[in-house]
Amino acid sequence: MTEKTAEPLADAVHHLTYRACRENITRLVTSGPSVADLPVPACPGWSVRDLVGHLVLVCRMVVDEEPGEISEPPAPAPGIPVAELVATWFELEKELPRALPRADWLRRRILPLDAFSHELDLRTALGIPPPDRHPALADALDLAVMGFTLSLHEHGLPALRIQTPDRAWTAGESEPAATLRGESSEIFRALTGRRTARQIGELSWSASSAVWLPAFTWGPFTPPTHPVEEAVPTGPAVGGHTRN
Repeated sequence: MTEKTAEPLADAVHHLTYRACRENITRLVTSGPSVADLPVPACPGWSVRDLVGHLVLVCRMVVDEEPGEISEPPAPAPGIPVAELVATWFELEKELPRALPRADWLRRRILPLDAFSHELDLRTALGIPPPDRHPALADALDLAVMGFTLSLHEHGLPALRIQTPDRAWTAGESEPAATLRGESSEIFRALTGRRTARQIGELSWSASSAVWLPAFTWGPFTPPTHPVEEAVPTGPAVGGHTRN
């Protein structure tokens, strides 16, 4: 699938990228007394408090080695103060060096992907841009492309080349029928249900995006019907048409 990709991360690195997300999120959600009740547009129906509660539940599932899909945990209990949630999260994260090596490889990688995705959701809700280089992005994007590749297969769609400024993948098993280009963060957001079908089509495509749009619904991810955040403009593809 991947033509140029990062080496698989060791358990310790998964933990460190996850910790970076937790620390960033903790700092953001404790930045003011009114932050907890703000809505999170990328997670309809959620407040900032709900987002943190979700992350605490996911971390607890991994630490307690509970079976089940950690991308779809039960809803968090309402009304728990954010300060209490982040304190609980801090204590749970201390147990990850013990728990992660016993988890299957997919759970080890989904954990930081989920935290990174929700950190971006939170930043959008607060109007704060992501850092230029986030330590969780590379592996999270690899995993998202893997999920998208499985979705292509399930939908019976042709292979697609996905290209960012420093990496490239062939999603699918045959010769790619088209190329999708974009910044790493934009491709990640498109693959993880944070871009509408129209926004996906406005990325840089060498052919019409319509053929591949069904595959953007996979796992817990579905393109929203209305924009949840502004996309970063993408420059034209070289030698191909780019807009639908």
